[in-house]
Amino acid sequence: MDQTAPLILTLTFDERAFAFFEERRRRYFPSKSNFIPAHLTLFHALPGEHLPIIQHDIETWVPGQKPFILDVTGLRSLGRGVAYMLESAELAQLRRHLALQWIDWLKPQDRQNHDPHVTVQNKVDPTQARALLEELSDRFKSFQVKAVGLELWWYRGGPWEKVRRFHFGS
Repeated sequence: MDQTAPLILTLTFDERAFAFFEERRRRYFPSKSNFIPAHLTLFHALPGEHLPIIQHDIETWVPGQKPFILDVTGLRSLGRGVAYMLESAELAQLRRHLALQWIDWLKPQDRQNHDPHVTVQNKVDPTQARALLEELSDRFKSFQVKAVGLELWWYRGGPWEKVRRFHFGS
């Protein structure tokens, strides 16, 4: 297995929340480029050569982390797509803790302020994206979803390959 490929760390939602985001992603994301499930990315490019350390750090943290609620606060434009925006103090704390563990490895994108979102449309004409943003915004009411764990993935340029799912403690 290529240990130099980057790793992606995502938040795992409960079944109800995942089904909501995945249904919208399947409906609005161009099928020819929709080859990964709906997700909320915590880190975009962790170094694959540090996989054992990364897994150990996650294994050490998640048993003490209880499932938590995130507020879905609105929608935002991605220019060529649309995403749901999410907020959670617990998520911010979790990400900050892991970022401090891995600070020396983080790429510029992962050093920036974290902007939690779930993309349901991307890689479309900006006019189409604006129309969807308007349509979804007109009916939007804030709601809550539950986070139940983390997932670590290999990124090798195509569909992501799952390394492992880590469940939060109860």
